[in-house]
Amino acid sequence: MNSEEGRLIDIGDTSLYVVERGRGYPLIVLHGGPGLDHHLFGDYLDALTDDYRLILVDQRANGRSGRPPEATWTLEQNAKDVGLLAKAMELKRYAVLGHSYGAFVALQHAVDFPGQAAQTIVSSGVPGSRFLMSHVERELASFEPEELRQQVTDSWARELQAQTPDEVAALLSDQLPFHFADPFDPRIPEYEQRTAGMVYSPEVLRKFAAEEYGGIEVEDRLGGISHPVLILAGRYDRTCSVEAAGFMAANVPGAELVVFEKSAHMTFVEENERYVTTVRAFLNRHATLSSN
Repeated sequence: MNSEEGRLIDIGDTSLYVVERGRGYPLIVLHGGPGLDHHLFGDYLDALTDDYRLILVDQRANGRSGRPPEATWTLEQNAKDVGLLAKAMELKRYAVLGHSYGAFVALQHAVDFPGQAAQTIVSSGVPGSRFLMSHVERELASFEPEELRQQVTDSWARELQAQTPDEVAALLSDQLPFHFADPFDPRIPEYEQRTAGMVYSPEVLRKFAAEEYGGIEVEDRLGGISHPVLILAGRYDRTCSVEAAGFMAANVPGAELVVFEKSAHMTFVEENERYVTTVRAFLNRHATLSSN
């Protein structure tokens, strides 16, 4: 995968580490976790760099970004950081793509600051906590084989006590089978290789694990989003359900919904070509390509 160096961008109370790839219309890319960094996406989005400037961000207190006071490690502040970063980078017009927890941030940003981004892509997300933990519990109860079910269950319990980056890496590796439609998908070890270099942040993971991963609650505010939104979901996602995606699509004005029929949570890996094509088509419909 790409090994180019990134840089720290001052956004006021902290600095965010960003890696840029490609040229053209800016696409701010927000990783999942929390406790991970921009390596989550590996090189899986790089096909977009012919027309788009990917700005892969380590969110506050994650990865190589600054460590401001813990009181600022919130979903709302992460959402605000998107606009602060765009301003600091002098982006006149840009799109946002967030996956998993990054999708929560992208959606919160769209709700709190409608029209600040020109387009938002919500990839494997939910609009409210009621869609999250109950769905995970149901899916885990039927997850097979039993030894993998126990492995995933144990890994979640370890999130609350993780102290070192190696411990975070190990528990996340244990969870990957749950996030692929086929828990024995041969692309799982390939994914781990292509995302090597991750800087894990156990303190961030512990905090958010204790708070149900950010506590997104924007169901009743989706109607206020005023810019184009694309919602991406995996048919077999055991974390962020198609039901949640459908709710967002029904309540965000003019939203587009694409369901990946062969995927679970890792849509950009499991159906990479279709994922990239879908993102490109959406941005091409709504973006004025320009260099910023």
